[in-house]
Amino acid sequence: MTTLLVAAVFPWLLLAVGAWIGYQLVRQNGRILLRLESIERQFKARAPAQRREAGGLPVGMAAPDFELPDLAGVRRKLSEFRGQDLLLIFFNPKCGFCTKIAADLAALPIDGGDGRAVPVVVTTGDVDENRRLVEQFGIRCIVLLQEQMEVGNRYSAQGTPMGYRIDGKGRIASELAVGAEPLLNLADLKHSQQPAASANQNGSVRKGKQPDPSLARSRLNRSGLNAGTIAPDFKLPRIGGGEVSLSDFRGRRVLLVFSDPNCGPCDELAPRLQELHEEKSDLQVLVISRRDAEATGAKARALGLSFPIVMQQQWEISKQYGMFATPIGYLIDEEGIVENDVAVGVEPILALANRPQRLFAEVPSPMERETALTI
Repeated sequence: MTTLLVAAVFPWLLLAVGAWIGYQLVRQNGRILLRLESIERQFKARAPAQRREAGGLPVGMAAPDFELPDLAGVRRKLSEFRGQDLLLIFFNPKCGFCTKIAADLAALPIDGGDGRAVPVVVTTGDVDENRRLVEQFGIRCIVLLQEQMEVGNRYSAQGTPMGYRIDGKGRIASELAVGAEPLLNLADLKHSQQPAASANQNGSVRKGKQPDPSLARSRLNRSGLNAGTIAPDFKLPRIGGGEVSLSDFRGRRVLLVFSDPNCGPCDELAPRLQELHEEKSDLQVLVISRRDAEATGAKARALGLSFPIVMQQQWEISKQYGMFATPIGYLIDEEGIVENDVAVGVEPILALANRPQRLFAEVPSPMERETALTI
């Protein structure tokens, strides 16, 4: 009898114990779920602030004012540029990414207007080091010197190159741009199609269109022209008087060299170009120097250079030929076609003089030239 009673009760007892254990597990699981939901709510509440801190200052807020010396020691305030759109760039001469965009920065217009922002650079480091870099690349915009990153920290710019577009009312008009391409996209509002964000009466920000992705395809060429390209013509003042055009030498092969009076390898190259000029009657040496006509003329006289040397102001012709560097060179054929990819350095430039004249079959057809010119 007892055995039968135990046999009848035991399954129910197991069921009751199982139900109790299941209830406790569900209850514990419920507590865990509630705790996870609480943590998730706390995380979501903090996330916007964290993202804003990582992404720089919010669009529409007043740009923090500051006062810094320029490279001549004159102190300048951000507020003195009120009424102009600015491209504020945080820079460091020891930053490889910064030096890579230095030539692009030098090519930016500095007058503003027509959708363009006035570039203002805030750099760090030694003043002489910054001066040398500015001189080397022909950077014309205002360059201000901070001691460490005191201004960069106020703008949540923890590295270089970084920056913002600031509108004429002194408000942050873009998200923090990190890297060369995003910064260059902010330089020309008209072409980037990124109007400055505006604030409504209630203080909320209405953002404009985002940058046109096609800008990446329209950035400055910095790798030189390719063989087969029509060489861009130019007309520049010649050292010693008069003007010279590339087209003046049509019918002759031209060794076109870009130089600078402050470039050491250029000084090494110059007398060897003079030797080529004297030895090769079928080759016209033509040098484009930059900035300092007096220094260029003095060196030409000291070295006895008799080939034509013309002057660009900064990099305006270099920009057309796709490289902001010296010394570089191209060999241009009798019909004004670039025969070689860009040659960089003394020996590669000199090697161009010994290139055999191209066969007729290698000369691009009129249709190919038209295509190259269109591109």
